[in-house]
Amino acid sequence: MSAPFEIYLASASPRRRELLTQIDIRYELLRVTIPEIPLPGENAQDFVQRVALEKAQAGKDLLTHEDTHPVMGADTAVVIDGRILGKPVNRQEAVDMLTSLSGRRHQVMSAVAMVADHTAVRLNISQVTFRNLSPEEIEAYWESGECHDKAGAYAIQGHAAIFIQELQGSYSGVMGLPLYETAALLQQFGINPLR
Repeated sequence: MSAPFEIYLASASPRRRELLTQIDIRYELLRVTIPEIPLPGENAQDFVQRVALEKAQAGKDLLTHEDTHPVMGADTAVVIDGRILGKPVNRQEAVDMLTSLSGRRHQVMSAVAMVADHTAVRLNISQVTFRNLSPEEIEAYWESGECHDKAGAYAIQGHAAIFIQELQGSYSGVMGLPLYETAALLQQFGINPLR
């Protein structure tokens, strides 16, 4: 990048990179791998906040002590009936997830965390209502390839936008990085998106 970067981003998500670029935050990527598995008895809110913070901390652990740039991590979960829907591992799992979301309201929880000389986490919870989906639509969506690496097996910024009857909350949060909370967190670490 031509200008000096402001933060590290501990994420492989192209959506999160797009959203940071949208608000003019210059970043360098850090590749981290954190197990995204809920602990026994852990609720969805605690899960996404813990994983976001673990990603940021794992990124921070890759740096030298002299590097004081903050590290950002994020995590998103689709939740229905208290059950966390992760990324589908195969066609049947994706079909099952989309069938369970069809004609119903669910929550999308997105947490963003920063680690530097201190740590902080912000959480956004959005309510998303899907219209009724036919088995043919679900099959066609699977065939599109779009749901393969997405929590809850759908991408709001893609074809799945036509499934969404109502959204209460943050569009960017459903994409994977809630920009209101992200900007508040950045400001807490001395970085102003509207500099």
